[in-house]
Amino acid sequence: MLQMRPMRESDFDEVAELIFLSTNSWYERNLGHSAFGGKPEGCRVFCEVYEDLDPGCAIVVENADSGRIVGSCFYHPREMHVSLGILNVHPNYFGAGVAGRLLGAIVDFAAERELPLRLVSSALNLDSYSLYNKWGLTPFAIYQDMIIDVPTVGLSKAENELPQVRPADSSDLVAMGQVEFEVAGISRESDYCYFVENSSGLWDCSVSLDETGEVDGFLVSIDHPTVRMIGPGVARTEAAAEALLRAQLDRFRGKTVIFLVPATAKELTGAAYQLGARNCELHFAQVLGDAQPIAGVVMPTFLPESG
Repeated sequence: MLQMRPMRESDFDEVAELIFLSTNSWYERNLGHSAFGGKPEGCRVFCEVYEDLDPGCAIVVENADSGRIVGSCFYHPREMHVSLGILNVHPNYFGAGVAGRLLGAIVDFAAERELPLRLVSSALNLDSYSLYNKWGLTPFAIYQDMIIDVPTVGLSKAENELPQVRPADSSDLVAMGQVEFEVAGISRESDYCYFVENSSGLWDCSVSLDETGEVDGFLVSIDHPTVRMIGPGVARTEAAAEALLRAQLDRFRGKTVIFLVPATAKELTGAAYQLGARNCELHFAQVLGDAQPIAGVVMPTFLPESG
């Protein structure tokens, strides 16, 4: 018998192994490469980040007979929406309805609070896309996943003049929220504080400044052996997004990093190609409920899910 319950801290190692096995199994079978390198315990970072942000906002499905966890997912309540984080099912239970039970619980959680449910999911994984689509989530933006090997000497200088970028601090939190609300129609104050405070030492957050010196964008990155990724971030213009991207890429000298850019951001994607980035996947932003049309540049991520 399968039963659903809240995730406990004592589950983190087992959930990390599940995330590693489930994700890599799908990628290896369908795309010919793994998603996560290293060892399974590296995927504990998902459990730890979500627990830091929202204690108790994760659920598992457990085989009551064996006591083994066969499915898990995280969710992130924010001021104006609920975000669905990474959802995984053990390969032996693919097609057994585990993913639907997990998703249904989060759909109900959002509905009880009368909030939209948002996520970013692979456009290549038609199984997960179909699951979300059947539950009523619909795409409202498409992103190109781009991967780049950052030179050890750093990046070449930009050919065009770009806005100024500096490290974010606590005095920027209100402005960061205002920019994201204007661009994407959402707010997530606890996330901004978490990134800027950076108690784990994994995060970096930069802001871009317009010609008057006011914040007109921000971009975050995480440098962890399992997840080296740039995002989340928003900017009013593609020039600001490019300046932020360059600043964050410079953090990863001699490393390989992934970032997502809107497929409609022609100038930004062109700049990424010139830097040596290449496409590796596509993702949809999806919503159950209303989503404001994006009025600028959004660069989402998977940890924490930014929707």
